[in-house]
Amino acid sequence: MRFRYQARDKQGKMQTGNLDAADSRAAAKTLMEQGLTPVQVFAAKGSVSSTSGSSRVDISNMIQSLRDALEPAVDLDQLIIFCRQMYSLTNAGIPILRAIEGLADSTQNKRMQKALRDVHNQLERGRSLSAGLSRHKKVFPKLVVAIVHVGENTGQLEESFEQLALYLEKEQDTRKRIKAATRYPSFVLIALVIALFVLNIFVIPTFADMFSRFNVELPWATRALLGTSGFFVNYWPLLLISIAGLVFGLRYYTATSAGRLIWDSIKLKTPVIGSILERSMLARFSRSFSVMLGAGVPLTQALSLVAEAVDNAWMEKKILGIRRSIERGENLSRSARQSQLFTPLVMQMIVVGEETGRIDTLLREVAEYYERETDYDLKTLTARIEPVMIAVVAVMVLILALGIFTPMWDMMSAYQGG
Repeated sequence: MRFRYQARDKQGKMQTGNLDAADSRAAAKTLMEQGLTPVQVFAAKGSVSSTSGSSRVDISNMIQSLRDALEPAVDLDQLIIFCRQMYSLTNAGIPILRAIEGLADSTQNKRMQKALRDVHNQLERGRSLSAGLSRHKKVFPKLVVAIVHVGENTGQLEESFEQLALYLEKEQDTRKRIKAATRYPSFVLIALVIALFVLNIFVIPTFADMFSRFNVELPWATRALLGTSGFFVNYWPLLLISIAGLVFGLRYYTATSAGRLIWDSIKLKTPVIGSILERSMLARFSRSFSVMLGAGVPLTQALSLVAEAVDNAWMEKKILGIRRSIERGENLSRSARQSQLFTPLVMQMIVVGEETGRIDTLLREVAEYYERETDYDLKTLTARIEPVMIAVVAVMVLILALGIFTPMWDMMSAYQGG
């Protein structure tokens, strides 16, 4: 849109003119960046662009969005490298502008490179580092921005980047261990599903043709296998569509706030895996909360940021409830106890830490304890899941043996008896 403005320059003289901006707030921001103090900003007559101009803008926006989507995402490894390099550069006394410029030139990730160049431009315009980072939410999480902001205000920016690097490295290690522990069960389940399709579509129909030539009563296992195979053979397109619809339906439902809340609560109650996830998230809560408090972030703001860091909607709702309780005047320990979210160990640490003023140190110890517990559980996860997998495979083999070999034995016995 086109806006008409009245603004005063640094000498106090009134200036008028026109400029293009998305809205009045963006127009005022542009004026301030030009060294003008806006007095009045209003939409000019005929400010709406023509249809062709609007369509050109829409097309350019779509092309830019497509380019952004095709750019590789910034993963946790690159964020850790950024924090480590920023710690080394700031600790060596290199100015922030030079450090950001050097990192923008050296990074290989296009999205990170573009974000750092924009941060560099923002710093040249006089904005703070945290304000520049906050413009790129898909690259720098809110927790990173908040700790950098505190580091700027306290003069401990290099310590803030060191804390972030250590926290993100722990987070990366936990994710890798969870992926490694669930890789074997995932492969087994995928193999079972593929075997189920192959048997029902290609193998069992061959035996069905053979059994149909003999006018004999088939056992229940054989009838079940033939019925299942007939369903797969005759309705496999409908089956694939149903599976795809179920997957996309679940993904759509879990993308909603209500669906994600229910799904995340179910994950924590899943046998075997649920307890590991709960310990992992309690470790993440304790470590991120410790980092935030150690950096000097206010308690309520730290809780808001930690609620996002745990990456679980059910636990996030509980943590935000703690924050609201504190805002009403309750202390942290009482609010945490009312949430019924934490184990007695965490509650004891919170109470002692609140009394001694060392809550960040004690929460760090809690995080290390839960990380050791999670590590042990993940190492033994495969051993606990293997018997279940073996039992499932054994049941499938038993049904196949009863369904295919029992009638063959009966026919051979009848043939030999005849």
